[in-house]
Amino acid sequence: MRIAQVAPLFLSVPPKLYGGTERVVSFLTEELVRQGHEVTLFASGDSETTARLVSVCQQGLWPIASYDEHVADYARMMYLVFQDVSRFDVVHFHTEFLQFHWLRHFSWPNVTTLHSPQSSWRKTLFDETRAALVSISDNQRLPIPDANWQATVYHGLPRDLHTFHEEPGDYLAFLGRPHPQKGLDRAICIARCAGMKLKVAAQINPQEQYFRAAIEPLLVDAGDSVEFLGELGGRDKDEFLGQAHALLFPIDWPEPFGLVMIESLACGTPVIAWRNGSVPEVIDHGSTGFIVESLEEAVWAVSQISGLSRQHCRQVFEDRFDVARMAEGYLQVYRRLAASRIQNRER
Repeated sequence: MRIAQVAPLFLSVPPKLYGGTERVVSFLTEELVRQGHEVTLFASGDSETTARLVSVCQQGLWPIASYDEHVADYARMMYLVFQDVSRFDVVHFHTEFLQFHWLRHFSWPNVTTLHSPQSSWRKTLFDETRAALVSISDNQRLPIPDANWQATVYHGLPRDLHTFHEEPGDYLAFLGRPHPQKGLDRAICIARCAGMKLKVAAQINPQEQYFRAAIEPLLVDAGDSVEFLGELGGRDKDEFLGQAHALLFPIDWPEPFGLVMIESLACGTPVIAWRNGSVPEVIDHGSTGFIVESLEEAVWAVSQISGLSRQHCRQVFEDRFDVARMAEGYLQVYRRLAASRIQNRER
């Protein structure tokens, strides 16, 4: 198939460190090329891909003071996509709803993967456009259940991206932004109550109000039992996750997927996660981790985690969350949309 992948412009594809959406777009693009499809990637010029790259801007736009600064960049990208849309069998957008205005004027096969949590206020927008949508978890659909959903396609990773670690380490891991929704404060409390060291992979800004108000007081009490490692990528990230006793994922928001959970499973490391968003769809309670709803339950889960099979965690990753399975899920959507256009044309 001739497939266009339209990525966000905030970061390169793939990103150097943080950037879940751009990382998934890269995995999908490279797998589709590997399978023999003709793929064109619309992204920032510092992206690296085996697909044909259409450079929209010289480099990723992050950090930005406001979205308004880069309206022109996104407008240019949509122009480049739609100036000759017939050269593609299907166009796959990862840009939330920025393309919807253009879709009102072009009826070519297209699909949009929504990577962020959804809100009911967007219902009118989706009703007006009837754009074909893919969710990354069933939970993500709940605020707009009647939108034009084509499928739920879970994220997937290349099987050789992470190394299986058979033996657990002696620390708990937290990987994510130090944001109230991500639950770093909970992670510190869990580790302290469980009597274990916590290692944190995140970019920390000590001047950030949340960090000063919620995290610094906990660090004073925790002493040297909490270690900040900064942002990690590549081999460092692999070892950080693989050598952990468990990954803590104590989120306080409707996480649409949670890529770090399957990264952890790929290393064989089970996950202790709060019952929010996609968590029950990704983690099997009592099998690949524990799903909890309180600090007390999380501390109990730490004491039980050694009874779970790390080999089983890796096997579940291979069975459910590898990149080939993700690509096949999208290809089914692409083929159905492309076939529908042909059928409509023949009527």
